[in-house]
Amino acid sequence: MTRRPADAEDLAQDAFIRAYRALQAYDRDRVNALHSRGWLVSIVANLARNKARRKLPATAGLEVNPEARADDRSGPDQLAERREEARLWRQRLDALPRRYGQAVQLRHVDGLSYPELAVALGKPLGTVKSDVHRGVQLLRRSMAHEAVGIESSEARS
Repeated sequence: MTRRPADAEDLAQDAFIRAYRALQAYDRDRVNALHSRGWLVSIVANLARNKARRKLPATAGLEVNPEARADDRSGPDQLAERREEARLWRQRLDALPRRYGQAVQLRHVDGLSYPELAVALGKPLGTVKSDVHRGVQLLRRSMAHEAVGIESSEARS
């Protein structure tokens, strides 16, 4: 959501402080019924939205770190390819309408379950499933258009 590790760390710290304070006011039954992961994500998402309203959106930098997944045999070419692939995926997600991009990000990148996603986004489960499905469809269309563009440019060469 922030595109910068330092901003993400600040948001996480703020979210845990807010969650800790909120939990103190909750009774035991409410705490036991709480979907903690989705609840924490909703706190982080709200903090990120509030922060984005206060300042210009962060630009995507080189913080995408595909090297973290790379094994020791990866050379500079493979690392550059991973970095470029991560950049392209970030562009594709950013091009989606916010509603769909956020749902796809939280489901397929961050790994939230649908119930956790519903809690995080404050939407009904069916709406969340629909948003993820539509977002994935839009990503597929985008990739199909990219493939057609690559094929036509190669045909011209």
